[in-house]
Amino acid sequence: MKARLFVLFAAASLIGVSLEAQDPRCPATTNAERISQDACQKAIDLFQYMAPQLGTSIAGGNATLGQAGSLGGLGHFSAGLRINAVQGSLPQIQNVTPSVTGAKNTPPIDTKTQLFPMPTAELAIGIFKGLPLAITNVGGIDLLVSASYLPEFNSGGVSLKIPNGSLKLGYGARVGILQESLLVPGVSVSYLRRDLPTVNIAANSGSDSLYVNNLSLKTTAWRVVASKSLLLFGFAAGIGQDKYESSTDIAAHIAARTVPPSPAANAGATGLSQSLTRTNVFADLSMNLLLFKLTGEIGQVSGGTINTFNTFSGKQAADSRIYGSVGARFGF
Repeated sequence: MKARLFVLFAAASLIGVSLEAQDPRCPATTNAERISQDACQKAIDLFQYMAPQLGTSIAGGNATLGQAGSLGGLGHFSAGLRINAVQGSLPQIQNVTPSVTGAKNTPPIDTKTQLFPMPTAELAIGIFKGLPLAITNVGGIDLLVSASYLPEFNSGGVSLKIPNGSLKLGYGARVGILQESLLVPGVSVSYLRRDLPTVNIAANSGSDSLYVNNLSLKTTAWRVVASKSLLLFGFAAGIGQDKYESSTDIAAHIAARTVPPSPAANAGATGLSQSLTRTNVFADLSMNLLLFKLTGEIGQVSGGTINTFNTFSGKQAADSRIYGSVGARFGF
């Protein structure tokens, strides 16, 4: 049950808008709208709360774990697998019963500490060696490619359909300010875009249903990173900025109630979008094993403003988050 809830709200989380207490996207001018208003508002708040967490799990920190400088031009490459994991908070939606008498600003919605993982593959290809300068090169260029995979499933009342394919590629580039050498650290600036596949989600809670269609998440990240290898171990640290952009159409069906008496009602379809910018700082520690590198990373994202109608226990939607990554890569 917890896994299904995570998939639903982690994948669907990319939705969100800055809302005031009286959100015009959840009107209550008719009886049917009043019955479904609270469900509509709480659903939007849940998505807003999860959006930055999923965005961070996709973007991660360093564009290539454990590395900063350019690769050295044509004939050089680096390929690896990594798992990003955010120390997040999962709203306990199973404890929330929507009101049928209009939107209610209830006590803080309970949350539970939860790791949100995202596996990805990454590839860096040397394009230009750069210009020689003393004992290093400057201006080297690498092509960056990443891939994420999200499978379809149908289980326990939750279905996730991916109409345009489960694999999504990301792309970007890295420019070496300094290429790493025996005495010089590697320093670079990178830009990388990572997206998730567009998905359609349907979920049932008792007799109530939630629909999220055409869900789209796009992340862009720029980084400034420095790194240095010292025989067995290597170190890297960087800072950058993430931007998460998301959009979806949301709808809900509220079943008839006997207490208080109310007929069935529908909410939506409502189009939502969000754009959030966050600062990202991180540090890497690598172990060098000939052509392989094993790397661990720790980082933190912060910044941005998200206003929700309801509040949550513990961290709020735009609070800072800690994340980590582990991965292995090889190349030459």
